[in-house]
Amino acid sequence: MDRFNEIKDLILGLEGDFDKFYDKKNQAAGTRVRKGMQDLKNLAQEIRIEVQNIKNEG
Repeated sequence: MDRFNEIKDLILGLEGDFDKFYDKKNQAAGTRVRKGMQDLKNLAQEIRIEVQNIKNEG
């Protein structure tokens, strides 16, 4: 469940930047959103590999 909490924390941490970018058109916030989404993608890939490895062990 720790991995799920990592994803949730990452997404919740981006909420303010999403608001600033989409509602207030803050370009720096857009950069932070893009970085956060890349981090989310990388974390999701790590979790996919971890799940596959656990599945294959059993």
